[in-house]
Amino acid sequence: FRETVRRFRERYAAMDVQGIVGVDARGFVFGGALAYEMGIPFIMARKPGKLPADTVSESYSLEYGEATLEIHRDGIAPGQRVLIMDDLLATGGTVGAVAKMVRKLGGEVIEAAAILEFTDLTGGKKIRDAGVPLFTLCQNEGCM
Repeated sequence: FRETVRRFRERYAAMDVQGIVGVDARGFVFGGALAYEMGIPFIMARKPGKLPADTVSESYSLEYGEATLEIHRDGIAPGQRVLIMDDLLATGGTVGAVAKMVRKLGGEVIEAAAILEFTDLTGGKKIRDAGVPLFTLCQNEGCM
């Protein structure tokens, strides 16, 4: 865990990251720790009904159905440079939905980050084609 957070911090130390959006729920673990280490705000992208204040939402397709995420409307300021953090990238639906919400709120997605990218799925290409740079620590040529 410490090494994973260290490697992400090393990557983003010079990138003027102004906030980290952690994706429910494992993105909270790594994104929260990284935000703490960098001394910047942590913003949660949560399942519907979990956040107490006014939110924006985005629905997306998963490999096994549909889902929705929400972010507080006041969680991202116009022009704020944010990193999207999750544990893994498969189909790209979750990260794509979060990027849309960040942009709706006027924020700038500087990159999406994950520990693992399943390269035999289309998620990485989908995210990059949507204009979101992507960084992952590991890639895997198969889903087990």
